[in-house]
Amino acid sequence: MCQSGAHGTEQAWDADDMSSGTGHGFDIIIAGGGPAGLAFARALDGSGLRIALVERQPLETLADPAPDGREIALTHRSAGILTSMGVWSRFNDDDVAPLREARVLNGPSPFALSFASGQAADRLGNLVPNHRIRQTLFQSVQGQEGLTLLAGTGIAGVRTGTEAATVTLEDGRTLSARLLVAADSRFSKIRDQLGIATQIKRLGKSMLVCRVAHEGEHGGVATEWFGYGQTMAMLPLNGRLSSAVLTLPAAEIERLAALDPTALSDELTRRYDRRLGAMTVVGRAHVYPLAITYAHHFAARRAALIGDTAVGMHPVTAHGFNLGLQSAATLAGLVTSTAARRGDIAGSLLLRRYEAAHRLASAPLYAATRLIVELYTDDRPPARLARTLTLRAGAALPFVRGSVTRMLMQH
Repeated sequence: MCQSGAHGTEQAWDADDMSSGTGHGFDIIIAGGGPAGLAFARALDGSGLRIALVERQPLETLADPAPDGREIALTHRSAGILTSMGVWSRFNDDDVAPLREARVLNGPSPFALSFASGQAADRLGNLVPNHRIRQTLFQSVQGQEGLTLLAGTGIAGVRTGTEAATVTLEDGRTLSARLLVAADSRFSKIRDQLGIATQIKRLGKSMLVCRVAHEGEHGGVATEWFGYGQTMAMLPLNGRLSSAVLTLPAAEIERLAALDPTALSDELTRRYDRRLGAMTVVGRAHVYPLAITYAHHFAARRAALIGDTAVGMHPVTAHGFNLGLQSAATLAGLVTSTAARRGDIAGSLLLRRYEAAHRLASAPLYAATRLIVELYTDDRPPARLARTLTLRAGAALPFVRGSVTRMLMQH
């Protein structure tokens, strides 16, 4: 069964006795207890594998994460994955807000390129608070057979050999397993120690994210407004609430974040041209510096990367979480089927199959997202013209809108 421990606390183990400071007998070590790491662990339920999940945050934070302002646009595919894991049923009705339509706006033009399901489904997807996803994933692994959780300590060092991967914890203990799975953020130290080079681009901009109440009805419509000098998204929540996501140069975002709630409310209302009437900030604002990453490889000897550790997407197309969840499900499926055949769960063929599958899923999205960001945040006159033309072309070509809609719903 699942057991928990923390730095400096006596730990009971599902594997060998830890009194010597060395733990053997694990099949998989997962580095990182965020959504990707927890989802991967949950997807292995019933596999019979012995898993150690290592997370630097304390157990209390994992069990009850604080609201962080982020609302995750979950696609139908992601909802299906979470349903198969027994996670979706843990959400309350208030947690899930329908995303019925998405509109893209450019500069001062009133023209909007719209995407809707156009199918029996009444929505493109669902918006769920990030902290609730993390909380329900954590709840879902409680009592999971074969899973040992180490909270409150990180991984200081990694070695991989022909037969096993060995990690040294920050408290001096060591663990070994047949497979190491890194899910420790887009700035992963584990990835660096595995010798995997990564394309990292810091954008010099930050997002300010907060919930706002507003006078107008949003109708379940999300908007992404590429204004001149700013990008502002409004994500529809239940009732007359939305999540406001404002992107500006980092220094300007820090200035806005320091405003009192009344001044910030006025600022957001003005910046959104009162499209939803007067807005009032609900709760606190959160700031996130923007950076995108893409690992040159998603696997190494006895190791694999999932989640943001593999691909850290720009949030503009809302695919980062969905892609990370898909990577966890893909790798877990390969590992489970191989374990059932008593094969090598970290064999080179399995890892190559995972890398090929996730590269096929991620490379086009990553490239398209970068292109969108570069074009629609460029305010020079030629780029402004190109922005207008591409939106008009998208509206005039139904197959383009259909392809984008399918991408939004499925990935």
